[in-house]
Amino acid sequence: MRLHVEGDGPLYERLYRALCAAIADGRLAPGARMPSTRSLARELAISRTVVVAAYAQLLAEARVEGRAGSGTYVAARPAAPSPAAPTRAITPRPARLSRYARRVVDLVPYPRAGTPDRGPPLPYDFRYGRPAVKEFPQAAWAALVARRARDGSIRALDYGPPAGHLPLRVAIADQLLRARGIRTTAEQIMIVSGAQQALDLVTRLVIDPGATVVVEEPTYPVARQVFRAAGARVLPIATDRDGLQVASLPRRAIRLAYVTPSHQFPLGAILPMARRRELVRWAARTGAYILEDDYDSELSSGATTLAAVQSLDRHARVIYMGTFSKVLFPALRLGYVVLPAALVAPATAVKMLMDTHTALFEQDVLAEFMREGQFERHVRRTRARCASRRAALVEAVAQHLAGHVELSGAEAGVHAVAHLVHITSRALPDLVARAATRGVGLYPLGPHYARAPRRAALLLGYAALSEHEIRTGIRLLGEVMARR
Repeated sequence: MRLHVEGDGPLYERLYRALCAAIADGRLAPGARMPSTRSLARELAISRTVVVAAYAQLLAEARVEGRAGSGTYVAARPAAPSPAAPTRAITPRPARLSRYARRVVDLVPYPRAGTPDRGPPLPYDFRYGRPAVKEFPQAAWAALVARRARDGSIRALDYGPPAGHLPLRVAIADQLLRARGIRTTAEQIMIVSGAQQALDLVTRLVIDPGATVVVEEPTYPVARQVFRAAGARVLPIATDRDGLQVASLPRRAIRLAYVTPSHQFPLGAILPMARRRELVRWAARTGAYILEDDYDSELSSGATTLAAVQSLDRHARVIYMGTFSKVLFPALRLGYVVLPAALVAPATAVKMLMDTHTALFEQDVLAEFMREGQFERHVRRTRARCASRRAALVEAVAQHLAGHVELSGAEAGVHAVAHLVHITSRALPDLVARAATRGVGLYPLGPHYARAPRRAALLLGYAALSEHEIRTGIRLLGEVMARR
């Protein structure tokens, strides 16, 4: 325990005030045993007589109590307020923030909508990004954790390489080749703490203040915030039913284009192969990097999955990022970036300064999870469940929201967009509030746009809900909208 023995007056009075402060702020909780006078004197390098005098004052005011043969304890009931040490009045100065911090404060409201800060969860919560964690194979995962902890693998307890655990990078490279057609080496893969750090890493790597970054309109709001926080100029490019309008990309120098081609976020379009090839050619001509966010491709059906843009790249212009948060569980905080060879060394240096390395033990367990085939089995089961829930959503919307909602983006992934027919953007907050009273959690699409959209819409995430919960939630929403 750190005591601040300061102020004016005799030393025993200063020690007495410091102990009062420790009791008041909870460092010495009610009923806690006080240090012995001898040990406290030794720790503070002062006379034991001084400590005895301070304890005597505490006993006299019933702030502490002595127990024969046991020692001195903080009183169970709080005493009078602690005396304040005589201090000079100091006018506090306002906090001086960096330009980066000021931009972040302006860009990132806290608490962020959809986080646990909102209060108790709603029973029919259509919040995007929540995987069905209750269906994760926890027993198999726990067995791997226990085995890796028992086998005495000291390496998993030591510092690791900034790029990540090599067996995990090898397993990811193998998985990407089979599932996404991406030919890469383990040396080009970097393990990060989820998609959030992937965005931050790439931004630090290739973006300077004042540089232009292209994003889809609409897009993932956090990506836009990361780029703007770095001082970049963010240029939205319109999307249509096929995704990014590649023909609208500027011909001038662009540093980075952030895209979600396999399931445009949030509208759900799948970028056709012709546009994917044109996007790669555009990057080669302009010298831009493409940041391909393949956030939920594991959960798309085979009929809707096209080869990743990275697999078409012959000019080393595509940076590919993925995450395990959607398909495994968010608390794992593991993702990865596939880098062009020229960026591997600088990215490793940047990562080392960011956090030295990503947590190694979890990487070790995940590598084993993938090597044993557990990951692919879990993906197959999750994909089947998502397809069933997607069908339940489409059916429920047709049954209960016909004439009120036009659904789009439900061909793949773990969410769909409900475009509202009769409700304006101004009336949308009232709908969200009224739905919440029935236990239905709704999330407007508007924040994903740089400019306010013309039509009000909702983002409906369904991965964490059962078919019954989806049908019930949509039925309740229909009743709320009918009583508008």
